[in-house]
Amino acid sequence: MALLPTPLSIGGTTTVRNRLYRAPVLEGAGNGDDGAEVYAKAFVENARHGVGLIIQGNSCLFEEGRTSPGMTCVDTRERMMRLAPMVEAVHREGAAIWIQVGHGGLYAMEAWHEPYASRRSGPILAPSPLPWYLRPSFRGVPVHAMTTGEVYEMAAKYGEVAEWAREAGYDGIQLASSNAKLLDQFLSPFYNRRTDEFGGSPEGRARILRVIRDEIGRRAGWDYTCTVKIPVGEKAPPFTPKTSWDEGVRMAEWAQEWGYDAVTPVHVSVLPDTTLSRGGIPRSIWNNKAIAGKLAAASPRRGRRAVIKAGYLLGGLASPFRPVWNRSRFAAVKERVSIPVFAVGGIRSREEAEGILAAGDADMIGIGRPFYAEPDLAARFVGTTTHSSTNGAEVRCRSSNLCVPAQMLGMRGVCYNPEVTRAVARERRGSPPS
Repeated sequence: MALLPTPLSIGGTTTVRNRLYRAPVLEGAGNGDDGAEVYAKAFVENARHGVGLIIQGNSCLFEEGRTSPGMTCVDTRERMMRLAPMVEAVHREGAAIWIQVGHGGLYAMEAWHEPYASRRSGPILAPSPLPWYLRPSFRGVPVHAMTTGEVYEMAAKYGEVAEWAREAGYDGIQLASSNAKLLDQFLSPFYNRRTDEFGGSPEGRARILRVIRDEIGRRAGWDYTCTVKIPVGEKAPPFTPKTSWDEGVRMAEWAQEWGYDAVTPVHVSVLPDTTLSRGGIPRSIWNNKAIAGKLAAASPRRGRRAVIKAGYLLGGLASPFRPVWNRSRFAAVKERVSIPVFAVGGIRSREEAEGILAAGDADMIGIGRPFYAEPDLAARFVGTTTHSSTNGAEVRCRSSNLCVPAQMLGMRGVCYNPEVTRAVARERRGSPPS
């Protein structure tokens, strides 16, 4: 019996028609008046072809703090409500949709994207003063370690944004708490050396999740679906502190105790490299003229560009693609919690997806980047139609990571691998695959 087509309830406000979700990736929608149209162009087609849930990629709860010029801000009710027509259109096609909300912290683009840095209104936010091993990379960048009061104020902002998201029709909210974003920086001893209630022990570092959950419950309602990503076993440079495997699993248990409705366990790096999107070295940053030109405009100084490129190169070498690379993590968490566990990371075939569900290792199956090339991907995975852009049960995506620099630079969320786009185009014309 196929398990992917079975429905699932998550929290008090989300029921999904099947177990396939579009994992959060950036669409490059930005803050313009056409943002809802950009999202709708991708998401409505995904929903039409049968995906159960869409998680809209990271949106920022403050005007500053985005990690890409293409990231959307939802710092005001007006900006959130502009997205409501897109949410309604997704619902008409039968899918649920959540919004992921976060802040880049040290890696906000105001720290590295020079046109935005020149307009920076304040310092970069961080959980603690910079450790010595990061200071050379942030030379000349003002960094502010958040006070205890400011942490509570940020938690209250999460609650306010969740209230607006519910008003706009979103079925739930996910915290952007991985991949070296600000919440991940609070969770990790690599960055967090606080001595107040938000530091010290693993539970102290994770306390920010509890306070945010309380605020979301208070403002948006405790029945409003609220979920979180949990780093389990970080990758870090030698001789530096990191979140251990056991600490990550324990954080997932705390998330359940504190009222979260689902968790997504992931393997991340303490640095914003391609560990979260394992695959090839993103060579587009060198050989795609448009991407190379945007990087040069963002970071005119060669030294800074060299650091960014080195991060991509080393990340690609250290984290090659491996099928279902998070399986040991989400399976371990699934044994310890009763709330739904979301699987993501390197799931590239229907057989893999069904195997995860059949083994009881997770409750939802996430696929992200492959949707760039194949908006109708869900049709093959959940069997809603016999027509799709490709044949068989595997995705066309080659995990080349050529789309990753484009995401960082605010370009539209599409496939940047010409071999893949040509193959998909041939099949749509009815030609046999090469």
